[in-house]
Amino acid sequence: MVVAEKETATSFVSINPATGKEVNTYQGHTDSEVEAILNDVGIAQKKWQAVPFSERSKHFKAIAAQLRKEANEIAKTIALEMGKPLSQGLAEVEKCAGNCDFYAEYASTFLADEQLKFEQARIQYQPLGTVLAVMPWNYPFWQVLRCVGPIIMAGNAMVLKHASNVMGCAVQLEEVLNRAGLPQNVFRTLKISARQVPNVIRHPVISAVTLTGSEPAGRAVTAAAGAELKPCVLELGGSDPFIVLDDADIDEAAKVGAWARNQNAGQSCIAAKRFIVVDSVYDKFVPKFIEHIKALKVGDPLQRETEVGPMARADLRDELHDQVVRSVEKGAKVLLGGTVPQEPGAYYPPTVLGDVKPGIAAFDEETFGPVAAVIRVKDEAEAIATANNSRFGLSASLWTTNIERANRLAAQIESGMVFVNSMTRSDSRLPFGGIKASGFGRELWTQGIRSFTNIKTVSVGGTGVIECE
Repeated sequence: MVVAEKETATSFVSINPATGKEVNTYQGHTDSEVEAILNDVGIAQKKWQAVPFSERSKHFKAIAAQLRKEANEIAKTIALEMGKPLSQGLAEVEKCAGNCDFYAEYASTFLADEQLKFEQARIQYQPLGTVLAVMPWNYPFWQVLRCVGPIIMAGNAMVLKHASNVMGCAVQLEEVLNRAGLPQNVFRTLKISARQVPNVIRHPVISAVTLTGSEPAGRAVTAAAGAELKPCVLELGGSDPFIVLDDADIDEAAKVGAWARNQNAGQSCIAAKRFIVVDSVYDKFVPKFIEHIKALKVGDPLQRETEVGPMARADLRDELHDQVVRSVEKGAKVLLGGTVPQEPGAYYPPTVLGDVKPGIAAFDEETFGPVAAVIRVKDEAEAIATANNSRFGLSASLWTTNIERANRLAAQIESGMVFVNSMTRSDSRLPFGGIKASGFGRELWTQGIRSFTNIKTVSVGGTGVIECE
């Protein structure tokens, strides 16, 4: 049971990062309101897990259709609350709809009983109960719906604690699911502060936690979940390498790399951040890379032609600039950008830093914004060693025209994902997640939907062999 500290609720204010003006204010839930919601969700989950896959599938196809129907309104909310350009917001909504369609089609296959070859035994995948999702602001619909698809299709319910600066997205998301006909209380948004999260984790209705966010947030949530012996999946930060070898298609690598660093104003855990280029092609790659970055259109996120909008908050922009300043103080060279604009809004220019080495902020830390660190290395061996010289291990992009070489080197890269001759992406058909300080567990594909199930062994009869345990 949630222990109420005070019957007061936090107010959440949405600020348009392009103008600095207030968009809306949302009154948060008190602890007693949270208690009531969790109890309602617990009741709804028991009913939902009894619904056959065929019916669950119909609900998720309806959700996909509703998302597509309301795509323009959703993209506008995203743009107003965190600055994502409309074209990218629309792409995010379509990706969410596609994920719902994907799990509507494949959930029953992924969770079908597995008959084992040994004795009369099978594996069943059964829902755990209600999952708490603690989600970030950078992809305010996708981050949530990439969890909603597998978790709820598996028979679980979900409660969402969204980032405080995108509370409008959180409210709108629940409304979209309701309008699509998802049974009441199978998904609920909790308008709560970080202070209230530990109590929610302790609540007996909550069976597991999934979090996408910062490393400090991940440590705090893991500690709280661990104390309750509740499983969790974490997708945290990254300092993803973009490795350009001597036989790479330099023109394509430079073009893709520019977008891989600056999409969503560089605010992505899996964005390419450290551009590791072998010496023989460095002087060819870097000018082309900068040329493509200069061509990106920076501007108002509500304009369809805008490619790079503001960062989500002014304080995040200031933190990024501080990383640039500290990097330059340690010897990095500004090759492009690197200054805070004078106009209103949380804008930061696409920036490229050269002469970046270990011990410099742009190498050691996650730069969560449009700042690329370019690193010159001698050869492929130094490239892989440099890529692995990081606390993080989320994803990597490797550029070479020799696929045999790519497969050999991909096995040496310390990350949860390696993409050859393309930018890193999340895809319903691919397991998603990292290692080291980038978190643990996997989302999407079969691993994602099984992460929040009870993998139950059912054995009938036996072999007659006496086991120790």
